[in-house]
Amino acid sequence: MKKGKKLYEGKAKIIYATSDKNLVIQYFKDDATAFNNQKKSTIEGKGVLNNRISEHILSNLSQIGIKNHLVKRLNMREQVIKLVEIIPIEFIVRNVASGSITKRLGIEDGTVLKEPLVEYCLKNDELGDPLIAEEHIYAFEWASKKEIEKVKKMILRINDFMIGMFRGVGIKLIDFKLEFGRIKNNGRSEVILADEISPDTCRLWDSITDKKLDKDRFRKDLGDLIPAYTEVAKRLGILHEQSNVSAVNVTKLSSIKRKK
Repeated sequence: MKKGKKLYEGKAKIIYATSDKNLVIQYFKDDATAFNNQKKSTIEGKGVLNNRISEHILSNLSQIGIKNHLVKRLNMREQVIKLVEIIPIEFIVRNVASGSITKRLGIEDGTVLKEPLVEYCLKNDELGDPLIAEEHIYAFEWASKKEIEKVKKMILRINDFMIGMFRGVGIKLIDFKLEFGRIKNNGRSEVILADEISPDTCRLWDSITDKKLDKDRFRKDLGDLIPAYTEVAKRLGILHEQSNVSAVNVTKLSSIKRKK
């Protein structure tokens, strides 16, 4: 599929047009950001790993009936995805208290929640993605009640599946961020899962040691991201060292090609 003009560039991905108006190409960058873009770096190999991990999770979600924007992975850094109208809300799903909620509410880090907690943040970098109430969504018509009810049902299904998937490979799913978008289906608007699901958008702790296997390694200067993200990919069965070049080496090869 031929890549067209750049439509959008975010902190971690670039979206390109294709010859099909309903499909775009999503490119995973190596850029790492934290604290609303105040901390920045380029970490070679991050985009490759996130592309593979997100593809794996979204493909598995499709198999349990969660419609999402993934069509197929093109190569080590790119996916073909459906063009969606993103709902400007970030849906934060928490199973264990960590990160911003512990600071806001004085909750001890690592507190296990009795039920999954879903929080809403307005997707706006300039405002720092502020926490909002469900009533704000309806008052400012960012989404309808029908859409949010559908999203909430999808979120609980996604959470149940991902908890089990990660538990099976010795990882605790602490929390994660989801985004949703609208597509036209037979003339009607339909809400589907969009964006990515990866260690960039999830908090993942080793089940035994509580070692951080996610972007908190970058946020909190806990050490290199790549070994942690690679560990997640290996446990999910994505990387097979006997038959594949390691993610970092593949990235080095792809970066050399891009420079030529």
